[in-house]
Amino acid sequence: MVLEKNIPQHRRLYEILRKHIIEGIYQEGDLLPSENELCQLYGMTRPTVRQSLSTLANDGYIRKHQGKGSIVHHLPKEIGILSVSGTTSAVGRRNLKTRIIVKPSIIKWPENFMFQLTELEKESGCIYLERLRLLENEPIFYDISFIANINLPRITSRQFENRSLFQILRDHYHIEIKGGEQRIKAIPASAKISSFLSLKKGQPVLHLERKMETNNPVLFLYSSIFCNTEKYSIFGRF
Repeated sequence: MVLEKNIPQHRRLYEILRKHIIEGIYQEGDLLPSENELCQLYGMTRPTVRQSLSTLANDGYIRKHQGKGSIVHHLPKEIGILSVSGTTSAVGRRNLKTRIIVKPSIIKWPENFMFQLTELEKESGCIYLERLRLLENEPIFYDISFIANINLPRITSRQFENRSLFQILRDHYHIEIKGGEQRIKAIPASAKISSFLSLKKGQPVLHLERKMETNNPVLFLYSSIFCNTEKYSIFGRF
């Protein structure tokens, strides 16, 4: 993992510790280094270290115990599609794969889009991408993404296969997901959705429509996600 030099210090430490947890350097039940040790090791202030640890706790990687410290927490058998940390972060060490159904391309926004768009967004068009996410080789999400085409040079030429969209935005464009809004409902699976998710046509699937806010106040990400919840439940903080 290569971290950009100008990402915030708290995010830099978060990514390092998260990577160590995902790769098994720290196992479930292990204590992370103390706040003092992290301050000395990475040359960071205590508030910065605390912010990193709080984010790790919010994303489910650690639990903070008074008098003990930060203890690594095994991620549950659930999928963090509701989390601003993204699916890849929530899944952790499990075998998550991404299959590109439609390669990213710049298009006009669809008519009657699911969320209200700004004039800037309408003028700029969107980056369109379809992906299938598989966990342990089982299809769990069919994800249609729309990203406002605002100062994201060469994004359509980047490698998205088995890559995290959030990580690509973070590493190459310094874009951080801050929060958002979403609508969730159960719908019958169409022939297309059922074929992607290995379900029977008409079988209920969970449909999420999301608008994600970023640290760029004019840049938003939108997703229409169809979820196969037969085996995995959905969880997350948003």
